[in-house]
Amino acid sequence: MNKSIVLLSGGLDSSTTLYFAKSKGYSCHCLIFDYGQRHKKEIAAAKLIARASECPLEVVQIALPWKGSALLDKAIQLPKNQKLGRTGIPPTYVPARNIIFLSFAASYAEAIGARHIFIGANAVDYSGYPDCRPDFMRAYQAMLAKGLKAGVQGKGIQVETPLIHLSKAQIVRLARKLGVPTEKTWSCYQGGAKPCGVCDSCRLREKGFNSVNSVRPTLTRTNLQKRSSGQPK
Repeated sequence: MNKSIVLLSGGLDSSTTLYFAKSKGYSCHCLIFDYGQRHKKEIAAAKLIARASECPLEVVQIALPWKGSALLDKAIQLPKNQKLGRTGIPPTYVPARNIIFLSFAASYAEAIGARHIFIGANAVDYSGYPDCRPDFMRAYQAMLAKGLKAGVQGKGIQVETPLIHLSKAQIVRLARKLGVPTEKTWSCYQGGAKPCGVCDSCRLREKGFNSVNSVRPTLTRTNLQKRSSGQPK
């Protein structure tokens, strides 16, 4: 069975990507990052999703002490009720995040002999981050071919972006089809008892579920703690 690394944040997109990779017959190894983000709820959700999918997981803790993002610095206000589809890069952009995450994934993949890295990047219903766009993914793929032992030996590692051209509605439909436990996922930038409903991530998620006339599943802090209790870390 083909090994793959799946970047798993605990949100709708990355969880759907994991289940997509599994549906294609890949043996998935989930890579979860604790990078100093505002809250740990998404990490707990990612662990739940990995266990539900019966895939091994690795949690990597890294520090970005220079911050530079509303997701890392609570002194920077999170945008609320912003117009979806606007131009410009919002303050929730984390400098070089996908470059960093994909580099860890490439190292992990090369170490265990995996030939594929799956990432839930999306460039349709998204906040405008430059490192979620197809041209970035193509450039990063070219870099891997030149910078890895596996690449120069003709055994390159492929970055897979199955959701990159899908709308949120299409992602919700795919998640349903694949049996993704969306009630376990967490997309909100805030770490409250329930999703805030006003950040970009909440509003894009709600747009997807509303577009397919589906009730948006939410995960409260209490339910998250109940589901996580008794589980190994």
